[in-house]
Amino acid sequence: MSGDPTLERIARGNGLALCAAGSWTARFAPVLERMVADAEKLSGTRPNISIDVSQVSKLDTFGAWLIERLRRSLTHGGIEAEIAGLSANYSSLVDEVRRVKAEPIVETDRLTITGMLEQIGRAVAGIGGTLIGLIDMLGAVLTAAAHVLIRPRHFRLTSTIHHLEQVCWRAVPIVVLITFLIGCIISQQGIFHFRKFGADIFVVDMLGVLVLREIGVLLVAIMVAGRSGSAYTAELGSMKMREEIDALRTMGFDPIEVLILPRMLALVLALPILAFLGAMAALYGGGLVAWLYGGVEPEAFLLRLRDAISIDHFIVGLIKAPVMAAVIGIVACVEGLAVQGSAESLGQHTTSSVVKGIFFVIVMDGVFAIFFASIGM
Repeated sequence: MSGDPTLERIARGNGLALCAAGSWTARFAPVLERMVADAEKLSGTRPNISIDVSQVSKLDTFGAWLIERLRRSLTHGGIEAEIAGLSANYSSLVDEVRRVKAEPIVETDRLTITGMLEQIGRAVAGIGGTLIGLIDMLGAVLTAAAHVLIRPRHFRLTSTIHHLEQVCWRAVPIVVLITFLIGCIISQQGIFHFRKFGADIFVVDMLGVLVLREIGVLLVAIMVAGRSGSAYTAELGSMKMREEIDALRTMGFDPIEVLILPRMLALVLALPILAFLGAMAALYGGGLVAWLYGGVEPEAFLLRLRDAISIDHFIVGLIKAPVMAAVIGIVACVEGLAVQGSAESLGQHTTSSVVKGIFFVIVMDGVFAIFFASIGM
């Protein structure tokens, strides 16, 4: 068929000329790929190899890239393969393709001490960058909150109530169900082991202190990080991808004040409420199992619970909740604003938001445990 692409080899003294002809377009992609792959095997066989494209009748971006790829493959030992006979119509196209830099080949086979130290250094630098980003977001949120306090008419009440419904009201069923089941499991396991020592009633002490101080708020915070934190990151990331955040800045609005502050406030208000409901559900589930499985009457359970816990245990849990909520919100918003323009980036940052949120929640719980132990609470 007239116009089919060809690539002939013509010897010229010690050198070799590859003469391209015909139509080098995407229509003939399979044929062109095979010809270029065969020609690339000639690399290093001759001291001088040139590519003659004077007989090429049609050339598109695909064909120009194949010619450039062939030129790069034949370049060796400081001698660069030349493209000859390029017409003025196609020279700009080839020059544009030539500006595309080849990705450097990263060697991953060898594991050296230097490489390991480099990875450790990059990981430490990444942790430092994450902490700086979180502190920067905290400062931006506090600044926006101060601005709203000075000018209350800028407060987004409708948006805050909407997010409060999403974060708090719609999360009540799953939070109550999970904490109820956890309370049942803790009570059953406690009775099973305490029964060996004839101390079934002490499961009430363990359940009350553990739920009100630690497990209740920690479990609810982890669920909120997985449910609401990921949602915040996905929402902000989608806005970032569609350039809606840039549009807000163009219109003179502060994205922190419009998008992030209502979400943060809703989360800080919601988590103490959810923690309280979760603690009550866990105590109810534990009391139900203690009655049905351990034979502890509800009256005896309530009397023992009143003696085992104090208001301090309840206060400790409620103090932790808003701080954990703020940490979850800051992490989620930082990851959301870090999303780039691809679905892969959105997925990565959403996953990172959940992982980092849960990690910082557990770290904060440990810090609070040390703090309250040092002040005798």
